[in-house]
Amino acid sequence: MRETVRFLLGDEPVEIASCDPTRTVLDWLRLDRRRTGTKEGCAEGDCGACTIVVGRLDGDRLRYEAINACIRFLPTLDGCHVLTVEHLKDADGALHPVQQAMVDCHGSQCGFCTPGFVMSLLALWLNERSPSVQRIEDALAGNLCRCTGYEPIIAAAQRMDSAEREQDRFVAGMGAVIARLKALADDETISIGDGERHFYAPANVAALAELVSAHPQATLVAGATDVGLWVTKGMRRLDPVIYLGRIDELRAISDEGDHLRFGAMANQVTVREALATISPQLDEMLRRFGGEQVRNAGTIGGNIANGSPIGDLPPALIALGATLVLARRLPILSPHPEEPRSGVSKDDPERAGASFETRSAIAPQDEGPVRIERRQLPLEAFFLDYRKQDKRPGEFVEAVLVPKLPADALFHISKISKRFDEDISAVCGAFYLELDDTGRTSTARLAYGGMAGIPRRAKAAEAALLDRSWDEAAVAAAIAALAQDFTPLTDMRASAAYRLKVAGNLLRRFLIETTAPETSTRVAGLLAEAANG
Repeated sequence: MRETVRFLLGDEPVEIASCDPTRTVLDWLRLDRRRTGTKEGCAEGDCGACTIVVGRLDGDRLRYEAINACIRFLPTLDGCHVLTVEHLKDADGALHPVQQAMVDCHGSQCGFCTPGFVMSLLALWLNERSPSVQRIEDALAGNLCRCTGYEPIIAAAQRMDSAEREQDRFVAGMGAVIARLKALADDETISIGDGERHFYAPANVAALAELVSAHPQATLVAGATDVGLWVTKGMRRLDPVIYLGRIDELRAISDEGDHLRFGAMANQVTVREALATISPQLDEMLRRFGGEQVRNAGTIGGNIANGSPIGDLPPALIALGATLVLARRLPILSPHPEEPRSGVSKDDPERAGASFETRSAIAPQDEGPVRIERRQLPLEAFFLDYRKQDKRPGEFVEAVLVPKLPADALFHISKISKRFDEDISAVCGAFYLELDDTGRTSTARLAYGGMAGIPRRAKAAEAALLDRSWDEAAVAAAIAALAQDFTPLTDMRASAAYRLKVAGNLLRRFLIETTAPETSTRVAGLLAEAANG
């Protein structure tokens, strides 16, 4: 077990032996290190003024990501390379090409948001060559500017790409940074605290299972894009915190033939890349998932385990028929790890619909063999009530299995929000249909977010579609049935009447897009651009 957090701050090695588990990176930078170029605006990951760039190992390569320092917890930086706006200027005072492009294109007025924009552009510069205007806009969607306007900033992003990348010291120094980060890497569980509260970061699933079993009251943290607000806005004191970000196997994405398997810690950027191979509808939905900083930090497992009724991924994954893999530690009750635990049958009615697997593993603390029980559960069955999920003591989300679409299936997602980019849904609808040889609906899964305390299927509306032709009359019947499925709430995002009306309209949009594709139903986004040329 290691009792320090280690990372690189620019070229400087940092080792921290005592730390509040939920101290934000922003507070540490500004208050402890006096790096005040990183600004505090919203303290909730929306405005981008606090953007920094964090480099992490991805196999043998180094991936730099723009993240929100205001909701990132300091101990989660272990093994990373951290860059702030202060690192960009050369020793002789010369500006970095990203900064110079902002000057040349008049990309700053009051200047408060400028460091955040510069760091988002730096991450883009380090990872991609010749990004399109659409890609630049996506990269900047998590940064808000109130005075300059985005046109000169986009022009700066285009101009910066004309500089000689190979001569840039960050690009040239990647090999050395990779070597230094590899030297910091180990398989030890991190254990650090401030004398009152504690932070753990295991390096493998076996160690995670041990920690969750030993600390049932712990808060599991993935990207902290929501948990961070529990601290900065809700003023909650979390103890202990178990961070999942050091477990490489939880970041893995694999093609299993008829489905894709996502480790729970796969971030929304890599999830989007994989799900886009299933449907362009998924690509469009994930493009609008928060800002770039949120997509870099947020994870597929966190979006599900959080249990939010307005999370965007669960409705889409429920419509696709996704399955969760839940895991937990079991005590040693049998010398044969393939056997279920004593008194538990795979045919137990309580476990109906779940499958089991156990294996032996050794925790890095050398505390002996650890048995891991896994069960598979349809995603729609995971959500029981508002913020309540079907998780047994010691369980955590390990993976998500997402079926691929059959060639003749109809699939659709719509997200309705007040802003097009970086906004929370008022209603999200995801729909899956299969038609038989006569054109009648044989399978229907209609899933909604924002309509109830959990993401949920519209069973009455589904029944109204079954064994009917996929046409206006069937959709009208399904729309009428939605009132049996949902009694939505009125809140700051939408009224109950609006939500019910929109939920029906999204079904009609689904019909139009699948039966009359020449009719335009979208005014912005990737699907609109594809439809309108």
